Amino acid sequence: CLRSYPLLLHSADYREAFGLFDRVGDNKVAYNQVADIMRALGQNPTNKEVNRLLGMPSADDMTAKRVEFEGFLPMLQTIINSPNKAGYDDYVEGLRVFDKEGNGTVMGAELRIVLSTLGEKMSADEIDALMAGQEDENGCVNYETFVKHIMSV
Repeated sequence: CLRSYPLLLHSADYREAFGLFDRVGDNKVAYNQVADIMRALGQNPTNKEVNRLLGMPSADDMTAKRVEFEGFLPMLQTIINSPNKAGYDDYVEGLRVFDKEGNGTVMGAELRIVLSTLGEKMSADEIDALMAGQEDENGCVNYETFVKHIMSV
């Protein structure tokens, strides 16, 4: 019960944020907006996690089906209570594997490949936006600075 206390404490804020995504005025949002709402509320679920919570809907269902706030709240609770949240140290450790020189940097080109091919794949435009201003004159990225940057976005 204590774990749900923060959810109840912020329920009015959550409802307000949810309402901002209601484009029809029926107090519901499309399935394809659920992840965006969670991110707007400070969570960082993967699309895979959200799809699982929504029952693995088809692409058509993602745009056609809608969920009301009372159905959204338990999904948000699941994401908030998820024990699989990676932190700063986890990301830095993951990128350290690519630090061949041991100097705190990774090749920007290699990082782009990783972001576009592993895990939840990012598009070239998403990668460009994320990496803007991160590469030095040699095409290297300081991965500790990079992780701080992506965690603040």
